[in-house]
Amino acid sequence: KPMANTRIYLLDAHQQPVPYGVAGEIFIGGDGVARGYLNLEEVNAERFLADPFSNSPDARMYKTGDLARYMADGRIEYLGRNDFQVKVRGFRIELGEIEARLGNCKGVKEAVVIAREDNPGEKRLVAYVIAQPQANLDAASLRAELAPQLAEYMLPSAFVLLDALPLTPNRKLDRKALPAPADDAFASREHVAPQGTSEKALAQIWQNLLNLEAVGRHDHFFELGGHSLLAMRLISQVRQRMGVELSLADIFAQPELAALAQVVAHAAGSSQQPIVPVSRDQSLPLSFAQQRLWFLAQLDGGSAAYHIPAGLRLRGSLDQVALKRALDRIVARHEALRTTFVQEQDQDPLQCIAPADIGFSLQLQMLTGQADAEQQLLAIAAEEAEEGFDLVNGPLVRGRLVRMADDDHVLLVTMHHIVSDGWSAGVLTRELGLLYAAFSEGAEDPLPALPVQYADYALWQRNWLSGDVLQQQRQYWQQTLAGAPALLTLPTDRPRPAQQDYSGQLLGLVLDADLTRGLKALSQRHGSSLFMTVMAAWAALLGRLAGQDDVVIGTPVANRMRAEVEDLIGFFVNTLAVRVDLSGTPSVQSLLQQVKQQTLAAQANQDLPFEQVVEVVRPQRSLSHSPIFQAMLSWQNNETSDLALGDMSLQGVAVAGHTAKFDLTLDMTEVGDQLIGTLEYATALFDESTLQRYMGYFQRLLEAMVADDRQLLEQVPLLDAVERQHLLVDLNATDVPYPHDCTIHQLFEAKVQAQPNAIAVAFQAQRLSYAELNRQANRLAHHLIGLGIGPDDRVAIC
Repeated sequence: KPMANTRIYLLDAHQQPVPYGVAGEIFIGGDGVARGYLNLEEVNAERFLADPFSNSPDARMYKTGDLARYMADGRIEYLGRNDFQVKVRGFRIELGEIEARLGNCKGVKEAVVIAREDNPGEKRLVAYVIAQPQANLDAASLRAELAPQLAEYMLPSAFVLLDALPLTPNRKLDRKALPAPADDAFASREHVAPQGTSEKALAQIWQNLLNLEAVGRHDHFFELGGHSLLAMRLISQVRQRMGVELSLADIFAQPELAALAQVVAHAAGSSQQPIVPVSRDQSLPLSFAQQRLWFLAQLDGGSAAYHIPAGLRLRGSLDQVALKRALDRIVARHEALRTTFVQEQDQDPLQCIAPADIGFSLQLQMLTGQADAEQQLLAIAAEEAEEGFDLVNGPLVRGRLVRMADDDHVLLVTMHHIVSDGWSAGVLTRELGLLYAAFSEGAEDPLPALPVQYADYALWQRNWLSGDVLQQQRQYWQQTLAGAPALLTLPTDRPRPAQQDYSGQLLGLVLDADLTRGLKALSQRHGSSLFMTVMAAWAALLGRLAGQDDVVIGTPVANRMRAEVEDLIGFFVNTLAVRVDLSGTPSVQSLLQQVKQQTLAAQANQDLPFEQVVEVVRPQRSLSHSPIFQAMLSWQNNETSDLALGDMSLQGVAVAGHTAKFDLTLDMTEVGDQLIGTLEYATALFDESTLQRYMGYFQRLLEAMVADDRQLLEQVPLLDAVERQHLLVDLNATDVPYPHDCTIHQLFEAKVQAQPNAIAVAFQAQRLSYAELNRQANRLAHHLIGLGIGPDDRVAIC
């Protein structure tokens, strides 16, 4: 901590204070700052700067070049020199952070890490270690101890054991004298080919899912690029090809190929029946998810909240005939896009499937040559996104092709959620590209026939989700959500309306590459997915804002656990409720473990449709908010190909409608080396400025989690310097000027003369005016004088 009359500032690259736990450069202010270096004016201009945080106009601060961070208890942890930040394989790395972790390893006395480039273009991290007496260290053990604590790209490639570190004549570390690592200093995992039937079969599935040419028996599913959605597809592929059941928890517990193959070898055979085509002559029930949306549509008259709009700008020579033919073929391939719904009185609704030649409803609009064409396009896109659907008569998918110029078109496609979902949009995108390419060249349909259709799945789902499976999952949700709060009481800008109106807006969020890498490293250290880490932060933020230590958050899952349905368009997505316990002041690492376990358990019971979860839990119902939860976290990592239409250049068009299904929905997706988010919020409750503040809190919370996973979350400050100044200083600026040539009792008597009847003191039902208070004070003063009390005498009050 700073010494007396010394101030320590930890500042970022813009010389702004960093939050608790985030690394910053040390600047020193206060009475002890020197005038400068003798005869080194250029260095002085760089190192001795004006102190903007001091009240003294002449104050200066010293730029040290050292890195540190504030710990939760206010202590400052030194991290090393700022000069030692390096870039390896495209990742910016603080060598001091690796050295600090390595220094805490068992048997390590001292450690230094540098980036070496012994061969041109091959920069790698090398650690130099001094062992404690009698410690038996080697490269493999050091790497194994560091691996759970650091991201893979931060792990040194080699560990060199030294008796002592080389020093300069000034007794400083001589980094140039550190030796090149010998062969025994390397401890990286070697590629070992899969062995045995199970490993080879599993490796083939991994290669297909992860688009890899080869997989070794010691490779790690998540380090190779796997995530929760791919893990779900892995489960369905193992079921289809190997005939056994894996759980998501199995994959997280044993992510290495050889270990997971052992689980597969001892796993129980799959009891699920395959999905098969059924006769279209029989009644075709809705899936459970469709039935819920059908009910909501009858309730609210067809809200645009359940529309899925998309837009694409096509610049270049467009073959409209090939485009229309491709869209027609997609409708013919997927019965869900030809489905409408009918319900007889006192009967359950049923699916009605139109003939395959019904075609795609594509409306052509001309805006060529119009000066306000771009403004008209925005209006058309908004109208298209919000125009209602007729679930009884259809169609439930439609499009508009807007011609801006001969070589400039915009394709708008809108589907109702009852026949589609986010995954389906990827299927449509992929098939449209393949079909357009074929038809524009005069070729035939290149797509293989679909083995089953959505109506087959709906009937299979109702037959399978029964008996023991149904009972087990109902019991899980009943126990998990028992006693959960009915409402997340976030501070809102307006009272909650009596009935939810689904009006909403969007707000963007960008987490930069450094923070994204840090979150990935944090996830890897704790065996979590990136989704689980962001979910933990989202829950912690919502709990802090609402003042609740029991938070329930919704999250959608693709729910395509059967390989037969991966290529179908249809409404498969289900919604899970993840309950997070924030009581007992959890640390970052303990919350990560809890959220991981809760998420895995919820996903293991994802087959029970959300509407049935609501029936089981029987929460307190209200038209003013959604049941079970009012905040969502959605994660978009669908494995979809980029759409390519001939030689045209393509650009996405923002067409989202002004709706919000929940109070808050945070939608995250990984784009390049960043995380990009969109916050959908209910405008009936929140102003945009409020949500901008909330997103600032969210980002600071994520930064603090990355900086120190041992700290308590409740101790992470959410306010930035400006808001902290406003709340703690500006709002408390209660100083009032007064005459300095008068005593306090003279000022009081002047108030008595000016406003004798004004209330001076109030206590419960009693009131004293200034005149009455003055009389009683004078009476007490005269009594004390009569007792001989004078100036500087002490009088006890009891």
